[in-house]
Amino acid sequence: MALTDKQRGVRRGIIIGAVLTIAGLAAGIAFLPTSLTIDSSMGDRLAYALKADILVIFWLLHSIGRVAGHRFFTPEDIDGSGLTTGTDRAKVLQSVLQNTLEQAVLAITLHLIWAVIMPIAWMPGILAAAILFFAGRIFFIRGYVGGAPARALGFSLTFYPSILMLLIIVATLVLGLVK
Repeated sequence: MALTDKQRGVRRGIIIGAVLTIAGLAAGIAFLPTSLTIDSSMGDRLAYALKADILVIFWLLHSIGRVAGHRFFTPEDIDGSGLTTGTDRAKVLQSVLQNTLEQAVLAITLHLIWAVIMPIAWMPGILAAAILFFAGRIFFIRGYVGGAPARALGFSLTFYPSILMLLIIVATLVLGLVK
């Protein structure tokens, strides 16, 4: 089966996103500084994750603000999507918000699980994943109206770190690398 131009564009974006995710997470773990030590408490670990996740929450706040601002200044949309059919712009903004919410919940949850389960030396992976999320949202939002190929890189930079972290967490638990 031959791929369409859109499918080839999406494939290109997700391959680039996958490579950047693997490289970014590995580089983050290897090179990003952390003040955590072997004596750090679980509270310290969780605080580290939550501080990094400010980068994630920023985009959720931004997306909510874009929808709210649009609705305020657009009489057709001011009553919200539950009471109106919504303009095309409102639908796009709502879709971006919905995707950002889904990605943020997944990312923050996995960052907190990572903070609890993974060794201290791996904690900078949380910050690396949050940085990838931040960059990914820029590409996703800017590319959204251009269709799937234009937002594929952004989507993959927000989603793939979560997948990779989950796989590493599961492998760590299955292989018994954490006590």
